Amino acid sequence: MSGYHFLFVPGPSNVPAAVQQAIHCPMEDHRNPTIPDLIMPINEDLKKILLTKTGRVVFFPSSGTGCWEAALQSTLNMGDKVLGASFGQFSMLWLDMCKRLGFEPITMEEEWGTGANPENYHKHLSADKNHEIKAVLVCQNETATGVRSDVKAIRKVLDDLNHPALLMVDGVSSVASYEFKMEEWGVDCVVSGSQKGFMLPAGLGILGVSQKAIEKMKESTYPTCYFDVVDMMAKLDGGYLPYTPPVNLLRGFRVAIDLILKEGIENIWKRHHRLAEGTRQAITNGWGLNLCAKEEKWYSDTVSAIVVPDGADAVPVISTAFHKYNLALGAGLAKVAGKVFRIGHLGDLNECMLFGAISGAEMAMIDNGIKVEPGSGAAAASKYWTENPGDK
Repeated sequence: MSGYHFLFVPGPSNVPAAVQQAIHCPMEDHRNPTIPDLIMPINEDLKKILLTKTGRVVFFPSSGTGCWEAALQSTLNMGDKVLGASFGQFSMLWLDMCKRLGFEPITMEEEWGTGANPENYHKHLSADKNHEIKAVLVCQNETATGVRSDVKAIRKVLDDLNHPALLMVDGVSSVASYEFKMEEWGVDCVVSGSQKGFMLPAGLGILGVSQKAIEKMKESTYPTCYFDVVDMMAKLDGGYLPYTPPVNLLRGFRVAIDLILKEGIENIWKRHHRLAEGTRQAITNGWGLNLCAKEEKWYSDTVSAIVVPDGADAVPVISTAFHKYNLALGAGLAKVAGKVFRIGHLGDLNECMLFGAISGAEMAMIDNGIKVEPGSGAAAASKYWTENPGDK
C-alpha cells in the first residue's frame, strides 16, 4: 500500500528518525571499554525523567512485564500478601502474575472504565493491623480502557495509616508522557517500557526503585536470576550489564532521552494533555460517542478507548482502518473486546499526525455503518487545538 503507515496503537509508539538512525549502527563488543560511557549517563538521566534523586534506576532487556517480575521477586518473599485493584487487562495481569509467582494477591475488582479507588485501598490497609500486606500495586495508566489512576491518593492512604507496604506503580504507558513524580509521591518501585513514551522499539524494561525498596531486597529470599535487581545494580555501577545487552537499542535510548530532556519533562506532560484533549473532543463532540473511561477524572492522556454504538462491532472498524486506510488502531481486550477501539496518543506526535488517526478511524466507522458525520472529528479537534494553542 502506498503512503505512510499510521501507527496509533498505545504502544509501540512512533520512533523518531534520529532514534532510528542511532539504532541502525554496526554491531559492537558489549564489553568494550567505551560501553560505560554510554550506559552510566543513561542510568543517571533516567532519574531526571522519573524525578528521583535518591532512588536507583535499572533497565533489563525485556518488556515492561519483565520489570513487573523483577520488582516483585527482588523485594518480596514467597507467600507475601499483595494488594491491588483490577480494572483492565494490564492491572489484572499484574495481579495474575503475583498469584503465579507464589505471592498472595488481594484483588479489588473495580468496574472497567474506572480506576484504582483510594477508599477501597484504605478499607483493606486499615484492616491489616499486623501489616501482612507487603506491597500495594497501582496501575497509573490502564492501557486497555484508557483510564488513569491517582497514584498520589494511594500514597496518601499509606501515609495516613502509617502502613509500611511498598508502593509499586505500573507506569508503562504513563512515564515520560504525563505527570509522574517518583520521589515526591513516595513510589518505591515504578515499571515502564521502552516502546511507549520513551519512543523506542520494544525491548527494554525500565525499573525505578527507592532506597526503601533496596533495603527490602536484603530481606528477600525469593530465588532470582535473570531479573535480579541487586545483580543489575552492581553491574550498572561499573557501566555494564550482567549479560549481553541490546547495544543498538541503548544507542537509540541515548538519543531518545536527549530528545525528552531537550523538550523538558513538564512540557511533554502539557503536550500530551493538549493532544489527548483534542482527541477526546473529536470523539465526544465530533462523533457523539463515549469514552470507555466513565468520568473526566479517569481520562488518560496517552490512549483513548472509544465505545462503539450498541449493535456495532469494533473489530471490523479496526480491520478496515488497517487494510483500507493503512492505519493501525488498538483493539479492545478481554471484557471490552469488540466493544471499543483505541487511539494511542503518546510519544513522538503532533496535531497533524493525530488528524490522520481521527480521520482514518472516522472513515472506517462510516464504512462499517456507524453513523458519524464525515469531517466531524477533525473539526472538533481542530477547534480545540486552535483555541488552545499551548506553548510553541
